[in-house]
Amino acid sequence: MNENKPSRYATILFDLDGTLTDPGVGITNSVAYALKKKNINVSDRTSLYKFIGPPLLDSFSQFYGFTQDECMSAIEDYREYFSDKGIYENELYDGIDNLLKFLKDGCKTIVLATSKPEDFAVRILEYFNIDSYFDFVAAATMDGSRSKKADIIQYALEQSKVTDLSKTVMIGDRKYDILGASQAGIDSIGVLYGYGSCEELKQSKATYIVETVEDIRALL
Repeated sequence: MNENKPSRYATILFDLDGTLTDPGVGITNSVAYALKKKNINVSDRTSLYKFIGPPLLDSFSQFYGFTQDECMSAIEDYREYFSDKGIYENELYDGIDNLLKFLKDGCKTIVLATSKPEDFAVRILEYFNIDSYFDFVAAATMDGSRSKKADIIQYALEQSKVTDLSKTVMIGDRKYDILGASQAGIDSIGVLYGYGSCEELKQSKATYIVETVEDIRALL
């Protein structure tokens, strides 16, 4: 546990999927669509929850043994469905709007740090009318040149001109958020209402672990 008081955080980085919104339906439908194009049928959509968090390139390779070319083809198919339908098969977690307003009213700098491509990330923020709360959107590139969470967090810090890492925290639901924050030298808050387990967050050594959106507000 870090001795730095949570209330002192001036810059708050948020993950998107599983932290601000519940994208379960849209992402699993998009993955299933891409897999079907490869003649792979998935009956249990919950088995595709593992795609929520890490870069798609890594997931298609790790979970289905796709080659680099097959991964790129699957990502194109995924985006074909996601860009039109899957992006809107999504829900804002209860309390997120109030949390963002609370932080903004407290003069905090709020930054999005997501492995989603920037175009999709911005569209999702706009769709839920929460884009005005964010000072900067750090996201992945379409070509995959920036997709690792650690790289995205570092990019977010650089572009936001963060000079005091001790006053910066990353909030996310998966180990990628926590490990990326650690690599960047900042604290982290792991949330249990998303798609990561308590064990995953503990093993990744999250600075704090909370159960609800309200717990984030209370901590900050």
